[in-house]
Amino acid sequence: MEGGKISLASSSQPKAAWGPRFLESGQVELSLWAPDRPAVALVFEGGDEIPMDRVEDGWFTVRTAAAPGARYKFRFDDGLLVPDPASRAQSGGVHGWSVLVDPHSHKWRHEDWRGRPFHEAVIYEAHAGILGGYTGLAEHLPALADLGFTAIELMPVGAFSGTRNWGYDGVLPYAPVEAYGTPDELKALIDTAHGLGLIVYLDVVYNHFGPDGNFLSAYAAPFFSERDTGWGHAVAVDKEPVARFFIDNALMWLTQYRFDGLRFDAVHAIDNPAFLDAMAAELREATAGRHIHLILENEQNDSDRLAGPYDAQWNDDFHNVVHVLLTGETETYYARFSQSPAQKLARSLAEGFIYQGEPFGDEKAEPRGKPSGHLPTTAFVNFLQNHDQVGNRALGERLTLLTDHERLHAATALLLLSPFIPLVFMGDAIGSHSPFFFFTDFHDELADAVREGRRAEFAHSKAFLAAHEANDIPDPNALETFERSIPRVGPRFLEWQETYRHLLALRHREIVPRLPGTRSIASDAIGESAVMASWRLGDGATLTILVNFGDAPVDGGLDLEPLYSCGAATSGPGCTIWLETA
Repeated sequence: MEGGKISLASSSQPKAAWGPRFLESGQVELSLWAPDRPAVALVFEGGDEIPMDRVEDGWFTVRTAAAPGARYKFRFDDGLLVPDPASRAQSGGVHGWSVLVDPHSHKWRHEDWRGRPFHEAVIYEAHAGILGGYTGLAEHLPALADLGFTAIELMPVGAFSGTRNWGYDGVLPYAPVEAYGTPDELKALIDTAHGLGLIVYLDVVYNHFGPDGNFLSAYAAPFFSERDTGWGHAVAVDKEPVARFFIDNALMWLTQYRFDGLRFDAVHAIDNPAFLDAMAAELREATAGRHIHLILENEQNDSDRLAGPYDAQWNDDFHNVVHVLLTGETETYYARFSQSPAQKLARSLAEGFIYQGEPFGDEKAEPRGKPSGHLPTTAFVNFLQNHDQVGNRALGERLTLLTDHERLHAATALLLLSPFIPLVFMGDAIGSHSPFFFFTDFHDELADAVREGRRAEFAHSKAFLAAHEANDIPDPNALETFERSIPRVGPRFLEWQETYRHLLALRHREIVPRLPGTRSIASDAIGESAVMASWRLGDGATLTILVNFGDAPVDGGLDLEPLYSCGAATSGPGCTIWLETA
């Protein structure tokens, strides 16, 4: 690593790069890193086989005449035929032909869009496939903007095996999945969002590949290390070609597709802070002049990454303790948040992370996290639900079925009016009762392995055991499982719509303009299930929230007209929010 960047090859040799590059000469250049192979050929569908030149460090490259729409693969000396791992589109799925795509074919309607500051973000997490593909999701955007959302976050769209998947089993991360639409339709979705003033984020997976359709190990074994992540061998980002594969992918999404930011999935499985910092530095340099937001998912609660290179982290700690308070569940990882949950919530509201170096569980457990109280509140993306927290339940239940309306209303007000960045999962704002399941489209032995692995994972879940007796366990590979996961309006749809509309209007009018410079003043548990927290906002105003998830009365409150209230927070489940201007 030099100067915050990761270099490629020596300047005395042609610089190879992942994926196709259209040249001014009218030719296209294609490259492949195949250090384990003595020879590679480019094969066009219905055309000739063209030997590729070996340059250095295991790279092969070739320049030839070809137009957008041409289909191609790479062939090795033993006859193995594989798609381009940096294919920009696929025809026939991840085992089909890679397709040359003109990166400039979409005519942008909102070229002057530069994004919005991060503190204005209210994020709506969506699965493009569930909502009708890129074109179908675009049709939802006006209603989301009207409710008060300012950002959408797409679950991963890199090509995966089959036609339905969460996206975390992707194997061709440069190619938008064919089942959702074309690359230009994805760009049109982003263009439409920008016209509505919406930020667009993409969830990217740089820590592993899916189990079907990844051929890298057949010709580039050094792409992976021997370290097991739980999803397979870790990617070897300390090697320049591997680092470039992911950094160039991130650059593609931010520059060619004009995404406004990326959420990096499970970077603890990458376990390489130097790579993360170098990537962030290069992304910011390449997008200078735009509001680009870089968000992490990181079980290590590494606050060092949030002090400069990255804007924020998904805050599982907040979700987990609020879930315990809402539902009383203490199974699996919720057990680590079941002792004194109100005190834990108070710490999260004051300092972001709950675990800041303490043992993650009992006294013998490994420590988790670093101190985070010095970070701005906007360094934490809080949520009540997301794809993981709903879909990784045995039966995919939403909070509308796991707690009562009064408690969920109070939690929603806490989420949307506290000075953190809120994320809402698709279906939340319509009070959906629909489940969101884990779904895939694998076949044969792999389908059996996924089905049985999923059942083994929940073998000790009380809800799963009850469903097993009732023969009501969803098969991840069944089309019905996917279709049942489509969010549908709940019985209190209109009430939830107006609740979200009102809360988000308050947030944008009263909280967002004052967010920069916000700091915690106090945060305390005032009962077994109640917390009162205050923050000094950037303009000197004081925001105070009292939230009670229990039935017992509590002492607390201010002699001020509340900004918002729900239920009767001092006598039972409810919330009261005050704003005292400077």
